[in-house]
Amino acid sequence: MAARPRLAVDVVTTPRGRVLGGIAGAVRIAFRAGPAHLLASLLVALVEGVLPIASAWATKVLLDGVVGGSGDGVVTSLVVLALAATAMRVLPATETFLGAELERRIVLSVQDALGRKVLGFRGIGIFEDPQFHDELRMAQQGGEAAPGQLVRGGTALLQQAVTLAGFLVTLLVIGPLLALLVAAAALPGLWAELSLSRHRVAMLFSISPNERRRLFYFLLQNDVRAAREIRVFGLGGLFHGRLLRELRTTHRAELAVDRRALRTQLALGVLGGAVIGVAFAYTAGQVLDGALGVGDIALVLAGLAGVQGSAASIVTGIAALSENLLLFDYFRRFLRRTDDLPTPAEPRPVPALRRGIEFRGVWFRYREDLPWVLRGVDLTLTAGQATALVGSNGSGKTTLVKLLCRFYDPTRGRILWDGVDLRDLDLDQLRRRLSVVLQDFMEYELGAGENIGLGDVERMDDRAAVAAAAALADVHETVARLPDGYDTLLTRMFADMSVVQEGIVDEPDGGTGTGVTLSGGQWQKISLARMFMRPDPDLVILDEPNAALDADAEHEIIRRFRDTLRDRTAVLISHRLNTVLLADQIVVLDQGLVTEAGDHDALLRLDGTYARMFRRQAGSYATPAGPALP
Repeated sequence: MAARPRLAVDVVTTPRGRVLGGIAGAVRIAFRAGPAHLLASLLVALVEGVLPIASAWATKVLLDGVVGGSGDGVVTSLVVLALAATAMRVLPATETFLGAELERRIVLSVQDALGRKVLGFRGIGIFEDPQFHDELRMAQQGGEAAPGQLVRGGTALLQQAVTLAGFLVTLLVIGPLLALLVAAAALPGLWAELSLSRHRVAMLFSISPNERRRLFYFLLQNDVRAAREIRVFGLGGLFHGRLLRELRTTHRAELAVDRRALRTQLALGVLGGAVIGVAFAYTAGQVLDGALGVGDIALVLAGLAGVQGSAASIVTGIAALSENLLLFDYFRRFLRRTDDLPTPAEPRPVPALRRGIEFRGVWFRYREDLPWVLRGVDLTLTAGQATALVGSNGSGKTTLVKLLCRFYDPTRGRILWDGVDLRDLDLDQLRRRLSVVLQDFMEYELGAGENIGLGDVERMDDRAAVAAAAALADVHETVARLPDGYDTLLTRMFADMSVVQEGIVDEPDGGTGTGVTLSGGQWQKISLARMFMRPDPDLVILDEPNAALDADAEHEIIRRFRDTLRDRTAVLISHRLNTVLLADQIVVLDQGLVTEAGDHDALLRLDGTYARMFRRQAGSYATPAGPALP
């Protein structure tokens, strides 16, 4: 038997406090989102609950008056029936409008809360946890849908409760046994529906990983970046088969819950039919005995139908309410999630870097069950100097960059900014003092100017600053030649496809919706321009900034680096050792340890790892007519 999902254990037995807390939380969200809409919905529900009772009593009075020939109350009954019939047609449309608008406002409020919470996680380790993504998916599903459904379900329950109470009182007046019989018959349905709702929510969480994998395989089939390899390597059938496998797993889980629901509903249907049969037999006996008249018969029949229908609606509504409360609980717990990076109560301000950054005995691994990536690193990044990190893949270079950006904290040891631990500093201020080109930089499906301007959001609309950054990255002329220059959309996924001609899309309003794609080298320059947007950073970090550049572009970028990084604290990672020649200090990492450090000439004289790497790369440029190029 498969193990129950970790969080599903909590949702099977929801304590009363969490139920009440969930209801109160949903009401607070709904009231803040639309107080007038919420109150109006409650008022409409009360009126709708009273209408069936008023109609039933008006029908009784009308029949008694007509059969008795007195005509007493006939006109009044007809007026009440006419008004009730009109209200029964008008109020549902009003309720639907109010509920839909309230749900839209709730979704906006919940999405804002979720977005702020996700952005509030300062590190990136939490985003590498599959459990986190399962919880986020359930929180989004529960947060967006549950509050609105809880409000709608609550107003519907209020309406049905008013109707049920009115008809029960009516049946108690006419026949107490009828009222007790119908009321008792609703209890098994309530228990069964609550049980089904718990199993349904547990199933939703259990299939969350399958749904995320299915979505991944679906997006792969439609991703323009993946389309090339999928076709070259013939991966389409593989990924399509895996998509169907995940979908079948989801369907099996849903089918198991649906079968349980079918068995339950069939049993409840048989029970309900038996109750109605007994009630009809009792009513027929009362009529034959002369205890009930024509109007009373109509009232009893309306009461039986009303109680039965309201009880069934209340049972279903409570079950749906329970299910939505369980889903909403994911949202509430997600908002209570703590950050993976500890934040000091009073963080220290981050001054301009004067002396340098020190790594003191830094050990790091991404999880406790994974091997160490850094093993006791001692390293000083002197202010005003450029330090190059070299080494084989997996030696820990990029991990050092992630620790400098404080995406993670060291497992052991400390990183000091002018003698102060990074963990004691204001994280927002620290990151504002950095300018970074990451190895896996983002290609945002936005305009060219926006892609560059994101490096400094406060100046993103400053076209002169954006153009200056582009010029430093040697990409200004490339962007200027695009169909709409800096306003050109760097994707073809969102372009208006009304008119397509050679990649140029004209929008109906006369503007251009041109979408273009850039080469890898051009995107690399866009990422460099993004780095240049930040004015006077204290620390510049360049992780493989020239990996996708051709030889001419690389030469030009290196020249610009020399000018830009002069007298600036910088960290440079590159497998192309001609790039690291501009560094004041070259540090060699091997299996998470600093094995060599010094300038280029000193490391060549040492004749160690760096010297071998440099000679090997220089040898690749040897010509048949002469020695390797310097």
